[in-house]
Amino acid sequence: MVEGTKRSTTRTAGDTRGRIDKRRAILAAAEAVFTREGYTLAGIDAIAAEAGVSKPTIYNHLGGKESLFRTVVVEAAIESSGRILAALEAFPTDAEELHPRLTAIAHRVVQCQAGEKGWALQRLVYAEAARFPDLYDTIREGGTVRIIDALAGRLARLAHGGHLDIDDPVTAANQFLALISGDLPTLTALGTRPVDDAALDRAVTAGVTTFLRAFAPRSGAITAPPRR
Repeated sequence: MVEGTKRSTTRTAGDTRGRIDKRRAILAAAEAVFTREGYTLAGIDAIAAEAGVSKPTIYNHLGGKESLFRTVVVEAAIESSGRILAALEAFPTDAEELHPRLTAIAHRVVQCQAGEKGWALQRLVYAEAARFPDLYDTIREGGTVRIIDALAGRLARLAHGGHLDIDDPVTAANQFLALISGDLPTLTALGTRPVDDAALDRAVTAGVTTFLRAFAPRSGAITAPPRR
């Protein structure tokens, strides 16, 4: 009886791992096909071939094409926001070397945004915005809002310590992200060209400098380090 239970448990664990592995393979294949072909031209046949599974397997695991597309985009957004949230863990809590420390974090955040995969999915979401008008809101709630909330909390702590002068941390968080990444679409041609490291460094550093000047405590401005 015990031996049979062990075999049953082993089979169940193996089945679970198998389902997880298949799901991952399907999502990876769907992401590749959707970003390469676009939603309209992407077919379940092509996704199944790329994943090495049958069409019924895709339907059993993730439903039809629309459900698969939504899952791919939402999970990619959650993954990206997770990397950015991890980068924010090193956010400073005092004014010591605030500019270089914020600049280092800003670079990590921008690198999370500037990857080839991220740009491909972003272009895909923009291209299909009319077909899936609710998807942007879903992505924002699942990713962007979490990032803004986390960043706002860290900025609020700096303001509470007298290191910044901030009335609305959420607005300040949005402005910080806009300032450090606003040049990315131009520098990369919407992610279709390799970014010049020196140009990216100048853009990020300038964004941090502008942010700190705008929110410097009234008792004194925070100056940027000399240009290299």
